Amino acid sequence: MGEARAQALAQAWVGAWNARDLDAILSHYGEDVVFSSHFVVKLTGDPSGTLRGKAALRDYFSRGLAAYPDLHFELFQVLSGVDSVTLCYRSVNGLHAAETMQVGEDGLVRRVWAHYGAGD
Repeated sequence: MGEARAQALAQAWVGAWNARDLDAILSHYGEDVVFSSHFVVKLTGDPSGTLRGKAALRDYFSRGLAAYPDLHFELFQVLSGVDSVTLCYRSVNGLHAAETMQVGEDGLVRRVWAHYGAGD
């Protein structure tokens, strides 16, 4: 993936979330994205915790923006892999989050695994 490309994705992604710009957020994801998170269970009631497709992701992110009106992400580390990036950031309610994103050759996120833990 490369450090520069990983940093650019991370900065644009966090910026879109902090601007609460749903279209900008979604611009990072491919149509066939698969997304797994504990928050999927909480916000959608889907016990699998996994969403498939950009339309499902749009609905989920819309719910998240509505549920957390003061949402603000603070990026503190970006880790690059061969075809992936892990963003480490402070999330809602002070939680620490790490999202590993598998990125296609087109630069769009194809698969996401989100992890959360207690903050400071």
